[in-house]
Amino acid sequence: MRHFKTLSAYLDYLELPRPEHPMLSVFSAIGEGFLPCPKESSPPITNDCYTISLKKIVKGELNYGRTQYDFTNGALFFIAPRQVLQWDSSVVFDQKGFSINFHEDFIKGTELAHQVKKYGFFSYSANEALHLSPKEEKQIEAIVESIEVEYQNNQDEFSKDIIISQLSTLFKYANRFYERQFINRKALSNDLLEQFNEQLEAYFDSGYLLDHGIPSIEQIAEQLSVSQRYLSDTLKKETGKTSTEHLQLYLIDEAKNILLNPNKTIAEVAYELGFEYPPYFSRLFKRKEGISPTEYREKFKMN
Repeated sequence: MRHFKTLSAYLDYLELPRPEHPMLSVFSAIGEGFLPCPKESSPPITNDCYTISLKKIVKGELNYGRTQYDFTNGALFFIAPRQVLQWDSSVVFDQKGFSINFHEDFIKGTELAHQVKKYGFFSYSANEALHLSPKEEKQIEAIVESIEVEYQNNQDEFSKDIIISQLSTLFKYANRFYERQFINRKALSNDLLEQFNEQLEAYFDSGYLLDHGIPSIEQIAEQLSVSQRYLSDTLKKETGKTSTEHLQLYLIDEAKNILLNPNKTIAEVAYELGFEYPPYFSRLFKRKEGISPTEYREKFKMN
C-alpha cells in the first residue's frame, strides 16, 4: 500500500496539476470541460488529505475501503485522511463534477477541525455514497464555485479563513442531506438491525463469546461491510439506541435465560457471555435492569 504525506505528492501520483495552494486543490467541471481522473489502475493508496467529490462513474469500479462505491446516479463521496482508495484501469467518470482536496493541516487549529470529526459521512458505509437530488446538486455546486473563485483569484491573508468558512457551509449542507438519506432509508436500517442481531446470534451459537470474549462493534461492522460509525449512526437514528447499547441489550437478554439455570454461578454466567470480569457483568446487568443478577434469579426462579 502506498501512502502520500503531502497534497502535491498525491496529485503528482494522479497526474494532476500542482495545486495553487500547497495544502488545497479544487478541480471542477460544473460547466463545460472535464474532470481529470486517473488513467491507470491503482494499488491501494492512502494519504493525509480530505477529499470531497461529486462524480458519476460511467464505467469501471472505484473501491473505497472493502467495497465498491455506487455512483450510478451521481453522488457525493467523502474520504478522510488515511482511508483506503483503489480503482481499476477501466474507470471512466462523467464530465460533470468536482473534486476538492485539502491536507488535514489546512484546518488544524480551526473550529472546522473539530466539526469534521463529528460528521458521519466521512466514515459511513463504504459503498453508500451521498446521493443528491438535482436541487441539492445545485446548492452544493454554488458553494464549490465560490470556493473555486477564492482558490484561484484571492490568495491573501483573508483567503484561508474564507475558504474554511465555505467548506464549513458545504459540510453543513452535506450533513442535512446525510440526515435526509437516513430518513429515507428506514427499510435498510431495519434490515441492518436484523443483520446485527443475526451476527450476535451466530457469535453466541458458535461459542465465540466463550472462546474470544465479547465482539467489538468494529468486528461486527466489518462482518456487515459497513463502518463502525455508519452502523451506530443508522441504529441510533431508527431505534434511539447505539450499536453498543444494542450489543449490551442482547447480552442482557441472553443473561436472563442463563440465570434461570440454578446450577450456574453468576461468575459462570458472566464467563459464558464473554465477560472477562464477572463484576463488570453484574454492574452492567444492574444498570440496565435495576436489580442485580442474583436478585433477578431470586425473583424469577422456578417454583
